[in-house]
Amino acid sequence: MSQRFPAWSLAVMSMVIVQLGAALSTHMMDSVGAGGTAWLRLSAGGVIFLVIARPKLRGYTRKQLRVPLVLGLVTAVMTVAFLYAMQLLPLGTVVAIEFLGPLGVAVFRAHNRLGLVWPAIALIGVLLLTEPWTGHTSALGVLCALIAASGWAAYILMTQTVGDEFEGLEGLAITIPVAAVAAALIGLPQAWGHITPSVIVEAFGLALLFPVIPVALELIALRRLTAAAFGTLMALEPAFATVWGAVLLGQIPQALQVVGIVLVVIAGIGAERMGRREPPPPLTPLA
Repeated sequence: MSQRFPAWSLAVMSMVIVQLGAALSTHMMDSVGAGGTAWLRLSAGGVIFLVIARPKLRGYTRKQLRVPLVLGLVTAVMTVAFLYAMQLLPLGTVVAIEFLGPLGVAVFRAHNRLGLVWPAIALIGVLLLTEPWTGHTSALGVLCALIAASGWAAYILMTQTVGDEFEGLEGLAITIPVAAVAAALIGLPQAWGHITPSVIVEAFGLALLFPVIPVALELIALRRLTAAAFGTLMALEPAFATVWGAVLLGQIPQALQVVGIVLVVIAGIGAERMGRREPPPPLTPLA
């Protein structure tokens, strides 16, 4: 699949799925809270990755294993903070603020000045798309979104490293269970007493929408894109959040928001064309 589809298309598919999962998570958050939802989704995702990948840890060094372990902690913080922000701010606004993380990656990792044009266009598009100046803003919601943004920036850089260092999905089969354990510190107390068979089934369904399918797609995409290009491609995510808001929540975008969608699409395509990355050399784990 990684060679059959362009790298940018894998990133786009991931974003569509992530935002669908975010919109559909509101029901579970009403039952078990934001922290409980993050923990249950990551736990279900961890089980799925372990079954699929069955990681063999013996062939890797401690230095190699350190990155997926830290990435697991980052993923837990990012997921919990994002869902808490969703409870306080509109989905499009949360994603727009969170985009500051990937935007920072794109700006600082660009190889030439022309590459800085795409993040600038994307940022203008995001502002037009979400119009954050028109609504009521929760300071706590903004703080949670900024924490998620920082986590997202680190997530991009470390996921690329994991993709280079580990075969297939083995790295994710380490990362996501670690994320589930970390998220349990907040999520387990919230969810305790509200976990029913239907909630467990819902958690596994939502886990496919995040983390399983999107994280796998992003890891494959990051093997073939620079971090700067991938970070700018993430500018498309607020657009998808707005689309799902219109489809599922009846939030119809206005004219300026349509212009914003066009701008972030242009920025995303431009960044991808300038940010292709040679695949890493074949891995040779220790015997």
